[in-house]
Amino acid sequence: MKSVGIVCEYNPFHLGHLYHLQKSRELAGEEAALVCLLSGDFVQRGEAALYDKFARAEAACRCGADLVLELPLPWCLASAEGFARGAVALLGAVGVSALCFGSEAGELAPLKELARALLEPETVEAIKAQLAQDPSLSFAAARQRVLETRLGAAGALLAEPNNILAVEYLKAITGLALPIRPLTVRRLGAGHDACAESPGPRSASQLRLLRERGEAIGAYVPEEAEAVYAREREAGRELRDRKLLETALLSRLRGLREDSFSSLPDAAGGLGDRILRAAREEGSLEAVYTAAASKRYPLARVRRLCLAACLGVEGLPEGAPPYARVLAANGRGRALLRELAKSGGTPLVTKPAAVKKLPAEARAVFALGADAHDLYVLGYGDTALRRGGEDWRRGPFLL
Repeated sequence: MKSVGIVCEYNPFHLGHLYHLQKSRELAGEEAALVCLLSGDFVQRGEAALYDKFARAEAACRCGADLVLELPLPWCLASAEGFARGAVALLGAVGVSALCFGSEAGELAPLKELARALLEPETVEAIKAQLAQDPSLSFAAARQRVLETRLGAAGALLAEPNNILAVEYLKAITGLALPIRPLTVRRLGAGHDACAESPGPRSASQLRLLRERGEAIGAYVPEEAEAVYAREREAGRELRDRKLLETALLSRLRGLREDSFSSLPDAAGGLGDRILRAAREEGSLEAVYTAAASKRYPLARVRRLCLAACLGVEGLPEGAPPYARVLAANGRGRALLRELAKSGGTPLVTKPAAVKKLPAEARAVFALGADAHDLYVLGYGDTALRRGGEDWRRGPFLL
């Protein structure tokens, strides 16, 4: 069956995401199955999601996704490059013929030009030289400076977060030599991290801010998604007050050994030591992040590393994610799963009990995600909802 992959967080799913789903099917062909690869309970920006992965997967399926798979935790908390490479590798392993991603650019040509340039050894050396010349620069700033010098206006596109991920997807497709056709849809409405009002669909950041204030978001999300979120809110399964989770995360940080910080992924250049000192001195997570961050070490990187430390993620395993866990599927998605099962490729996990039959590496990766979910539920106000072990019991939502 022809399928198109979409890498997503849906934190939460909103009208802009619905537009992207619809355009993806239009670009790939109406017969194509939409395969969404969803981040779990903790997302790449370095925070816990508003709703857990099971609710977000169900909302996506009810809004048009045919199959929702989970991107395992180590790749969720990786840099943009590691995140994209893991996602593309897993989508390639389940046979998607196309990958459709949003971008501020809205066209492939300049994004491909950037990807080609970043794969050239000369560009890599130029970025290293920039970092050596000005150690206070972040990697992203050095990269943009080099590409603006080399490519002019195209280089400036890397100032936008969706363009950055788009370029990383293109690099991964090329680097992994996958037969995946890239497609892009211009992002509508507010920017990725924008919190101020703007024309078009509200961003996920805006919607999370509304929920933190206790305001309704039903006008900005599809009805099918809002029905799922309303059910979760009524049941007490919304992570609206992040203070409930803060003590658990901060206590984990303070309880780690010193060598745990130096071995964190992407913690070179003394960043691990900065996080260690901040965790032992500061009284809140935000204070830890602020104390450890600098011009060279952006806040998003610090947040990801702190979460990686809390959740026991010591780096990215070699190669592609070792399994594909099914979170949700409709009829077309189940038909695709039957085809994939016959192909005998990447293991498909529909029943968590099957994880015990996987190789040791895959079991270890799944266990990291299961432990993360056990920590995530400590953010619920109702202690009855904080039971552990749900990841080992919960099957996929079937529409």
